[in-house]
Amino acid sequence: MTHALIVIDVQNDFCPGGALAVPEGDVIVPAINAMMDRFDAVILTQDWHPTGHSSFASSHDGKAPFETVQMPYGVQVLWPDHCVQGSTGAAFHSDLRTDADLIIRKGFRSAVDSYSAFFENDQTTPTGLEGYLRTRGITKLTMVGLATDFCVHFSAVDAARLGFDVSVDLSACRAIDMDGSLQAALDAMRNAGVNLI
Repeated sequence: MTHALIVIDVQNDFCPGGALAVPEGDVIVPAINAMMDRFDAVILTQDWHPTGHSSFASSHDGKAPFETVQMPYGVQVLWPDHCVQGSTGAAFHSDLRTDADLIIRKGFRSAVDSYSAFFENDQTTPTGLEGYLRTRGITKLTMVGLATDFCVHFSAVDAARLGFDVSVDLSACRAIDMDGSLQAALDAMRNAGVNLI
């Protein structure tokens, strides 16, 4: 069984001092770096939004970050502008090892957000990650990164739904935990058959 480490969105804007900082988002970097050599493949995901992305509160008159709007694909949380393509905030944390087999960029379509490493938030537009994993014969995934309750959660649930053997190593994740979102994400992952370690 070929086993890949999926490192979700360990980028400057999700670390302390960033535009959408996850508390202690940077403290997981040494643990992630230490894990990488234990896997057959390492894949990094990178949030990669164009300026004026539809998930930015600044793109909606009178809306503030963390409010919600209805989009064609469902309810969308509005975020501060973050991980804008080519910006310092979109770059990987400077201490993160980036000698990966693949980097998957997501959220680059201006009209749809993308939490999952596998699908845009419309749940139908693929990122290409599934095809890459299947081509390489990878069946087992361990996920780490930011944030536990959003991009890690949606990536893990999608991977399980696609038939992968999925674990999330919570020691190398950190959460936003907005209005109970962490507990809801943990429950959703368990219910999807994700192994939480």
